[in-house]
Amino acid sequence: MSLEPGDTEDRSLAHWSEARRAEMDAFYRVATLDYRELVRAWSHTARLAQATSDAPLRILDVACGSGKFPAALREVDAIQALAPGALVLDLLDPSSFSVEEAAASLTAPMKAGRRLVHTLQDLPTDARDYDVVWAVHALYALPEAELADGVVRFLEAMKPDGLGFIGHATRSSHYLAFYEAYLEQFRPDGTPYTSAEVVAQAFRDAGATVNVAPLRYVQVIHEEPVLEGFLQRCLFDETLSLEAMRADPRLGAYLAERTTTDGSVRFTQDVAMITIQR
Repeated sequence: MSLEPGDTEDRSLAHWSEARRAEMDAFYRVATLDYRELVRAWSHTARLAQATSDAPLRILDVACGSGKFPAALREVDAIQALAPGALVLDLLDPSSFSVEEAAASLTAPMKAGRRLVHTLQDLPTDARDYDVVWAVHALYALPEAELADGVVRFLEAMKPDGLGFIGHATRSSHYLAFYEAYLEQFRPDGTPYTSAEVVAQAFRDAGATVNVAPLRYVQVIHEEPVLEGFLQRCLFDETLSLEAMRADPRLGAYLAERTTTDGSVRFTQDVAMITIQR
């Protein structure tokens, strides 16, 4: 049984640290695909491409993590063509490690603005009038009991004609299904990840106009060390080895169902692309 303490939100925050860099790097060897797939399917890149250095676009990156969504956006030709400083990102995350990681990752045409070491629900009241507010694979550990407060802060941060965007896994995705199986076996009193369905409904309940577009893709992992690090990060539990996962009846069956004849493991991700207007 896993011995790492803390519930979902606490363990998530603890894993954003220099001490967990190897695990984080293994995770992003796989999860970088998440952001590239979202960028390929996102219909609002052209809005960002209208920015100039004289009229920069102000963006709030909610739960910015390591800055992987901006990195994927910089691969788009229209974004690469922008002048330096055309996109100014204020970085919000409860982890100072994440904020500094994301800030260091930004290159032209993006530059870091304010560094906001807070949760979304504690967003400062002067963080307002953003052209774009996004939260990309960012809100899983936000407790449902605090989601309504976070939604209010998100909407307040947007300009009246601003764009809100959330890329978030649905209940059927690997991220949520695997974590649910883990909780059942190892942490029956643990808090599940918040799903895209719940997030979208919270914005509707707050009076926002919400459009949801589905996105499905498959992650394929061939190397066992990468698989172990990726799965440990999915669980925010580095004490549970790949061997222990496979030995567990529920997790082992889950992984066996997704292992192909060549030994690779395939995870299907069902993601909701949620566009929000006030």
